Amino acid sequence: MFVKICGITNEDDALVAVAMGADAIGFLLAPSSRQIAPVRAGDIAKRIPTSVLTVGVFRNESRDQVVRTVNRQGLSAAQLHGWESPEDTMWISERIPRVIKAFVAGSDEVRRANDWGTNPILVDAVKGGSGETWDWALASETPDDLSVMVAGGLRPSNVADAVRQVKPWGVDVSSGVERSPGQKDALAIRDFVANARAAAADFEA
Repeated sequence: MFVKICGITNEDDALVAVAMGADAIGFLLAPSSRQIAPVRAGDIAKRIPTSVLTVGVFRNESRDQVVRTVNRQGLSAAQLHGWESPEDTMWISERIPRVIKAFVAGSDEVRRANDWGTNPILVDAVKGGSGETWDWALASETPDDLSVMVAGGLRPSNVADAVRQVKPWGVDVSSGVERSPGQKDALAIRDFVANARAAAADFEA
């Protein structure tokens, strides 16, 4: 079970997420209460083990800027969380190590996610980053051959239910493991990771 802790704003939280078993950490480079400067994200990423994915999250940024930022700051992936076209997404994918395309649950786009050429994909609520939950049954509308990450309203108390229902490849959380916007809670991260992986063990065995 791949676990991404998103909305990282400082080095201490990044290192805690890694220590608690996160496979990836995410930096919000788009407008948000958790937005940080690309240079700051790059500085934090340099202190993270190479085995952990460092993901810059963009929303409707120009494709040139996405590629420039990821490569200049030494990030290992971009997550595209806007209305990026299949053509721009594939153009970006050819120029950086990895791309994760995000889709809105229940949308027409998520049903034809293969057109964007990324794997895994992420399925989120209508208002990405809002902490709102959605009908997890909609995850079944994704193409069968894609690895799916789910996000939106996840927290330690419900991530096991989401994992058992959706059987995703991975889960992504931001506000669900925070004390306040942009400030993570170490115990919440620990419980989130443990609960997600324990639930996944039921169907991965």
